[in-house]
Amino acid sequence: MFERFVKKILNSLPRPLLIKISLGFRPFIALFYAGSAYKDPIDQRSYRKFLPYGYKKIREGVLAPGTFSLERHRFLWLFLKAKTSFFDDSRPIKLLHMAPEQAFYKRFKRLSHIDYTSCDLDSPIAEVHADICDLPFENNYFDVILCNHVLEHIKNDQDALTELYRVLKPGGWGIFQVPIDYSRSKTFEDDSIVDKEKRTAIFGQYDHLRIYGMDFFNQLEKHDFQVQKITVKELYTKEEIERYRLDETEILPLVQKSINQ
Repeated sequence: MFERFVKKILNSLPRPLLIKISLGFRPFIALFYAGSAYKDPIDQRSYRKFLPYGYKKIREGVLAPGTFSLERHRFLWLFLKAKTSFFDDSRPIKLLHMAPEQAFYKRFKRLSHIDYTSCDLDSPIAEVHADICDLPFENNYFDVILCNHVLEHIKNDQDALTELYRVLKPGGWGIFQVPIDYSRSKTFEDDSIVDKEKRTAIFGQYDHLRIYGMDFFNQLEKHDFQVQKITVKELYTKEEIERYRLDETEILPLVQKSINQ
């Protein structure tokens, strides 16, 4: 009965609403699904199963019961832990966290070496409310910027990239995840499609303004970012991908601002 209730809630609510109401019942879900088959690296807890989730298409076994993290969140966390100095408390950093994810923001704020700034136009958990296309920060201010699954919601996404480049320090780096259709060579958008169901079918969510193709990485380079494509399969074994419930096709866009800028 409890499992059927959980699945109904997860599959019927948009993720923003789900996040807002999750705090009260999430601990009970985590307890109910405790086990040893899968592990969420964010809370370091193991579960007998992960939950189904999806907006356009339901994906089985992708939502971690304790943090409500998805594949992309766990991949990002693992990458930050293993391949960057993000968690090195001997290296202070100024972090800009755009549209802060609930799975992350409290954990990041607790880190003493991080000067943490969260920013979003509307999010109730963001400290600074501002337009990503007109950020209220000085040039060359942040060491690290995390801006994940934001740009697909922004009408002038190229202006947003210009602003992110402006506020990033020379030598600074960032992760700019977006939903990418890896079979597309070019990004697609069409403002004439206004029906929510049609937009969901085409763009994945009705409030997504475009579906990015592989040219997204070229777009980043045109804004003078140095870009690396980090893939799941080059970092983790099949066993690890299954245990952490990662998307083996995902590519993480790692950007850096040249030290000479």
